[in-house]
Amino acid sequence: MKNSIDNLEIMITEEEIENRIKVLAEEISRDYAGKTIHMICVLKGGVYFMTELSKHINPEIPVSLDFMSVSSYGNAQTSSGIVKIVKDLDEPLEGKDVIVVEDIIDSGRTLYYLLGMLKDRHPASLKLCTLLDKPERRERDVKVDYTGFVIEDKFVLGCGMDYEQYYRNLPYIAVVKS
Repeated sequence: MKNSIDNLEIMITEEEIENRIKVLAEEISRDYAGKTIHMICVLKGGVYFMTELSKHINPEIPVSLDFMSVSSYGNAQTSSGIVKIVKDLDEPLEGKDVIVVEDIIDSGRTLYYLLGMLKDRHPASLKLCTLLDKPERRERDVKVDYTGFVIEDKFVLGCGMDYEQYYRNLPYIAVVKS
């Protein structure tokens, strides 16, 4: 499958993604008017989404960025359930209005763990924003505050999501053709 886009089918187009990101940024801008937003990107996949999202937030709202890397997949297509912090945050969260930005949420196990850990760092508020949500796969109850698209349970690629580190740079969301 590596390096061959011939076997991929577009699920969500680049234009649909761009339009939805603008709508999410408008919602966030309304909700955080008069505040400062501290966005936390869950690497690696979330960086594509967070970059585009942050560019569309009202420029009158100060936005700071931080990054963390949490792994529960390895090179597999499904979550192992074992959560490992690969890179922790550079900034303290106490008193900040935090939005965690993810590329995709499926089982919820990783985010359940991560959000619990971040709450213990005493942010003023903590919300979750994801480009894609697969609620039918949910094993842990996580509240998603801002959702780009709800999708069915398929393995997807593009916009930061990968297969063995490939395909992240696709500007659309794709699935492997059956």
